[in-house]
Order: sequence, then C-alpha cells, then structure tokens
Amino acid sequence: LVHAGLGLVVRISKKRSPVLHVIPVIDLKQGAVVRAVGGDRTNYKPVKSPLAPGTDDPIDVVAGLIDFFAGFNRLYVADLDGIEGGRRDQETVRRISSAFPKLQLLVDNGSANASDVKSLALCPRTTPVIGSETLGSVAELERISDRLNGAFALSLDWRGEERLGPLAVFEDPSNWPDTLIVMTLDRVGRGAGPGLDRLKAIKQRAADREVLAAGGVRNIDDLRLLRRLGCGALVASCLHDGSVSCGDLTALLE
Repeated sequence: LVHAGLGLVVRISKKRSPVLHVIPVIDLKQGAVVRAVGGDRTNYKPVKSPLAPGTDDPIDVVAGLIDFFAGFNRLYVADLDGIEGGRRDQETVRRISSAFPKLQLLVDNGSANASDVKSLALCPRTTPVIGSETLGSVAELERISDRLNGAFALSLDWRGEERLGPLAVFEDPSNWPDTLIVMTLDRVGRGAGPGLDRLKAIKQRAADREVLAAGGVRNIDDLRLLRRLGCGALVASCLHDGSVSCGDLTALLE
C-alpha cells in the first residue's frame, strides 16, 4: 500500500505493479456544484448527493467526498463558466484550497494561453489543466509548458469520435506533459463505461506518463479494468449514486 501525493494509489504486488489513481471530480457552475451529464453543460442541474445532503455548496460537497473516503488526496475541479468562456471562478478554487490544505487540486478553468494560467498556478497546491477543447494551437501549448515548466495536465477531449481542439495536440506526444486526461464528454454521467480502446491507444503512446480516464466509470469492475490498463480515473457520478462504495475502494487497497 502506498499513499503518494498524487491521488489514491494502489499497488497490488511488488513486481512492476499496476497503479490506480482514483480522483473525485466536482463541476462548478455559478459557484455551485452541478451534476455533469453527457457534456450538455447548459442543462446541468445542481448536484443532489447523499454524500452532501441538501446542498450544492462546493465546500460541503468536497467535505462529503473526503468523509466518504479519506484516501482521496487529489480533487479535479471543472470550472464550467471559465471553460465556456465566461468569468473564471478563482474565488471558489481559493476557498477549496484554503478549506482542504491536504488536497492537491487539478483545475480546468478554460485557460488557453500562457497569460491565463499564470494566476491559477499561483494558487497553493493547484495544477492547471489545459483542455484541448479550449486550446488554440500547439504553439500556445508549448508556451504554456514553458511558462509552467511542464507542471500542468493536458486533457485530450473528445465528443464521440470527434477530437476537440487542434488535431496536432492529439497526434504529437512530444508536447504532452506528465499527466494526461482522456476525456470523452458524451460518456460523462451516463454510465456508458470508459472508452477502453481509446485509452489503450493513448496509453501506448504516452510512455510512462500518467493517463486518467474521464467519463463513463460505472462501478468497481471498471476501476479494476483501468488498473489493468495502467490508467487512473476521474470519478463523480459513481460516487454520488453509490455504485462505487467506500468498501469497494478499500478492497482495492487489500
């Protein structure tokens, strides 16, 4: 058993063991946590979760996630207002960072150039996430990497079979940072299962980079499949719905 600084880490043997990082997700819209379904952001509704009954306040929801499983030490924050080109919710990110000093934050707020990421990178324990969906060019990705000295995550975004963003970002691994997110928006919140073929293809090209599946994780069996692929997972719906339990996560550590 290893608890590294980068999420819930599972090692199942001492010999070149697969590693599983399970990272909970919150989606923010107008300062509240919403339930993401299928990438249809205009119709996302406030989250209703037994982990934080009667509230969609980000602090309460994050507290509920940590109470549910204390092994979580990374949190993915999707600032949907920023991703859609509106005002970025820096204040909520700072609130979360202050309230949960043991959490490392992965934050996608629609940052698309070197100037955008500067203020986000100054927030304690925060790693900027650059989504291909909002990225203008490979050249801009290179400038971001230079500004942050490679300390960011890249989300390779799909809707169905459509790659969102500059195609060269998907095709040239030389500009990929150490953490990659394989995001399939139409699978988010729909219990469709992770896109295993796509994950396998990215994993083969990613060398020793961390690869995180986003969208479609249904249950503990999906997490076991991802572990065998050597991938981690971003999860939300399966936690709020109870289809992955604290006992399931604990069992992965045994």
